[in-house]
Amino acid sequence: MSISKDFAPRRIDAGASVRAPKTAELVAMRLRSQIVHGELAAGDVLPTEAQLMERFGVSRPTLREAVRILETESLISSRRGTRGGAQVTGPDISVAARYVGLILQLQGTTVADVYEARMISEPAAAGLLAERHTEQDLTDLRACIDDLHTLGEGGFDSPSAMYEWSALTSRFHQLISERSGNKTLAVQAGVLQDIISTHHEHTLAKGARITEPGRHFRRSMRSFEKLVTLISDGDAAGAQAHWTAHMRAAAKGLIYNGSGTTPIVDLFA
Repeated sequence: MSISKDFAPRRIDAGASVRAPKTAELVAMRLRSQIVHGELAAGDVLPTEAQLMERFGVSRPTLREAVRILETESLISSRRGTRGGAQVTGPDISVAARYVGLILQLQGTTVADVYEARMISEPAAAGLLAERHTEQDLTDLRACIDDLHTLGEGGFDSPSAMYEWSALTSRFHQLISERSGNKTLAVQAGVLQDIISTHHEHTLAKGARITEPGRHFRRSMRSFEKLVTLISDGDAAGAQAHWTAHMRAAAKGLIYNGSGTTPIVDLFA
């Protein structure tokens, strides 16, 4: 079927200024729709170029431009060679985080500002999780805590241990938002978490370290375990209040050596 038949032009008011979408954009729109509606799932390989050209009635350059559009959105990836082709990858939260980061750059936003926003949304997610959690949610949260305990037994003398600590604590925060049952909140929190995680990586790469890591570790573990207990008990108000206090305490050291004033631009430049 020709692409022109799939996308009939709409009538618009006289005098309105509307740019007609390019044919490549229309092809990308159709493929994007199939991904969004689950007709194409992550891991699926798209038909060959020849098959897609025939299906949409477009030229090879137009089709390749459509593919590039979807690649920039991290919805597909292209492989070369005998086993090559375009494969569906699905959206990546880090792409959204980078785009939001660019917007925040233009506004002179600091890391502390981003953390403050997360400090509002994540405790709310913890409250929702207490109301809606499953046994699998509790299992995954406890597994993350177990991994942190295992890491703590080895100490935090090496940079690699600090990186692993950052990754595991980020995972714990991510689980709280992901399992809250509110998809919009989870995506929003995921974007903010990705920006904060990028900040952690930058500060660690510059040699920053947590003061008294052993004491910080023990305090964090007690807080994490208390949150899981509150969630398990279904105490939504308690979980939200506790996680608010936890994040406020963490904000006082934002985030290693008072680097909360770091502009977002320094992270994504």
